[in-house]
Amino acid sequence: MTPRILRAPWRPGPALDHATAPCWISVTEFTADGHLRAAAVAVNGTRLRRRWPRTAGSVGMWLWADPPRRRSGSVSVWTDEEPLTGFVRRPDHARIVRAFRGHGTMRATGWAVPDFDAGSVWATAHDLLTAATPWPAAAARAGKAPR
Repeated sequence: MTPRILRAPWRPGPALDHATAPCWISVTEFTADGHLRAAAVAVNGTRLRRRWPRTAGSVGMWLWADPPRRRSGSVSVWTDEEPLTGFVRRPDHARIVRAFRGHGTMRATGWAVPDFDAGSVWATAHDLLTAATPWPAAAARAGKAPR
């Protein structure tokens, strides 16, 4: 059975005007070790989403969830990889990662596009999230890290 992916509306970032230039796409997936923890991860993702319009280098993003499988994550679009790295290191994001480390598995992948086409990016991400396309080997699941 193909997973049914729920998707939040597109949330533009401050670099939305960059969408006609080359962009970096990032897809993340966290599979929690329980349904309550999965809900907590989703709530924290929503909190990060509220700040998205002030996230430097962000063209925009979608949050997604697959509640029956305890999975959630994001599909984000960036001007390039550098602002994504800055976001990952941001204190609010790092605090969430630390809080859930050891309570599930995480994987992520990214790729460059010559310009941002929402339909094409979401279709590619959706194929990864529903296993219609295999994740790249480099995105192999990170196991439960020690706490």
